[in-house]
Amino acid sequence: MGVELNHTIVPVQDKEVSATFLAEILGLDTPKPFGPFLCVETANGVSLDYDDRWAPEHHHYAFLVTEEEFDSIFARVTERGITYWADPGHQQENRINSHGRGFYFEDPSGHNMEVLTRAYGS
Repeated sequence: MGVELNHTIVPVQDKEVSATFLAEILGLDTPKPFGPFLCVETANGVSLDYDDRWAPEHHHYAFLVTEEEFDSIFARVTERGITYWADPGHQQENRINSHGRGFYFEDPSGHNMEVLTRAYGS
């Protein structure tokens, strides 16, 4: 077996709020508790383990999705009135980028989330 990313810890203010937010926006299963964490599992088996025991730092998380998934995710973001940007520096508000299709938005703890349909370098 080759090396695979299995999970990462996501430091947040409130693990219930942030984990549920991401699962709902991305259309993933309900977060599951594991020890002190609340885990959101992606389609490729990588879990984001939300932890609210420490002060959160702002991180970046990118999710590669199909065109159909992008449309559904984008609809949920716009239906909730969530501000989004075409760029990681948040200069191009309420626009998507043209590398495939992609956009950035913040989760409740200020993490910079990205949804994209084409991996960079491809």
